[in-house]
Amino acid sequence: MACWWKQTFEKMTHCYYNETVEFFYNKSGKELFHYWRPRDILVVVLGLTVSIIVLLTNLLVITAIVINKRFHYPIYYLLGNLAAADLFAGIAYMFLMFHTGPRTAQLSLKTWFVRQSLLDTSLTASVVNLLAIAVERHQTIFTMQLHSTMSNQRVMILICCIWITALLLGLIPSYGWHCLCDLDNCSTMAPLYSRSYLTFWALSNLFIFLVMVVVYTHIFVYVKRKVAWMSKHTSFHPRYKETMINLIKTVIIILSAFVICWTPGQVVLLLDGLGCKKCNVLAVEKYFLLLAEINSVINAIIYSYRDNEMRSTFRKILCFPFYGSPKYSPASVKPSHVEHRILPQNGHPTMDSTL
Repeated sequence: MACWWKQTFEKMTHCYYNETVEFFYNKSGKELFHYWRPRDILVVVLGLTVSIIVLLTNLLVITAIVINKRFHYPIYYLLGNLAAADLFAGIAYMFLMFHTGPRTAQLSLKTWFVRQSLLDTSLTASVVNLLAIAVERHQTIFTMQLHSTMSNQRVMILICCIWITALLLGLIPSYGWHCLCDLDNCSTMAPLYSRSYLTFWALSNLFIFLVMVVVYTHIFVYVKRKVAWMSKHTSFHPRYKETMINLIKTVIIILSAFVICWTPGQVVLLLDGLGCKKCNVLAVEKYFLLLAEINSVINAIIYSYRDNEMRSTFRKILCFPFYGSPKYSPASVKPSHVEHRILPQNGHPTMDSTL
């Protein structure tokens, strides 16, 4: 009995820091190929294309928020931070594309952990930022405000907390929550990661998804009831009802895009983390990760392109070479519906925004 305990202890405490990435892949059953397959080339081409689009669209959003003073409000700071997180996700995914396929076998353990940590940190920052935006929208809509009363200092603290959370979750595996000392606990999709970490990460994200669904569903129900009630009261300004209907459409788009892009990948991660032997997670992992990355493009479209003022700023930026004036003047843009507050006959302020 004592001999068995000794062997078990030695097995648990023996670490494989000097082994190669290929060693862990072979142990977990994830095959590494030393040549480029058509599937690998397809994934890299699609991945690099999506990454470039992510970088360009989110750079455009960040530039617009910086140069237009009308966007210097809490919701737009959060949108800018979301764009920064998605920009980071685009860079991380591009790094992955340059270090995938046959090149994976050539990576050192440190480089492999850097590759995965970049992805985990950026995607976590994006998800947590989406949750912050959902809560901010809930608060402003239910208090009938156009912009949150949150101070700039609190917004900056919130943004710092988002990145601290993302960094912690992204770097934890590199600093101990891995399987280098416990090969039996290695996951299949990420062979150097512990299955318990994948389970924790997937459940954490799914919990955030659930909170977001509850928040946006609450917004949806509230707005739907508000529109129905307004239909019976002609004293409301027509623009108010139009704004509410637009808000319903935006909420539906947000929820649909979020669920479609994120849920499949998290479910697959959870199945791998729980050690599902019958689940062929490797057949879909790369495509589900690409789908999650596509959400970084959709975020920019949903939260920015549906804003008239934002679109006007985009046109200014994109048409800059054709303008004689080198400076952007916010005053030159016609006031759009983003900042309008219309007081109808009943005195209720009209929020003309689809964010």
